[in-house]
Amino acid sequence: MTATSHLRGHPIEHNGKEWVYSDTKESTVETHTERACGYCGEHATPEGHDACLGTLPGVMNACCGHGHDNDAYVQFNDKSIARGKEAIKFMNKLRE
Repeated sequence: MTATSHLRGHPIEHNGKEWVYSDTKESTVETHTERACGYCGEHATPEGHDACLGTLPGVMNACCGHGHDNDAYVQFNDKSIARGKEAIKFMNKLRE
C-alpha cells in the first residue's frame, strides 16, 4: 500500500524513498517551488506566499489549504494558530 497525501493542491505519494508527485513521479523536494497551486493554478508570490492570500497583516504564515479547507491554517504573530474553516473565515475577512 502506497502512502498518499496532497502538496499545494497536488496529489503526492511516497515511493518508498521520498515523496513524489502522483502524476509525474518527480520528487517534491526538487520541484515543489516550480509548481503552481493544483487548486487555483497560481504560482506562489516571490516571497513564497500562496498567491490567493498574498501578505496578510498580523500573520506570521498561512496556507489557504489549496482546495482542502481542513488543511488551511493561519499562524499569528503571537504564535496562536487558527485551522480549517476558522482559518478560511479569518483570511477572507483580512482580504476584504
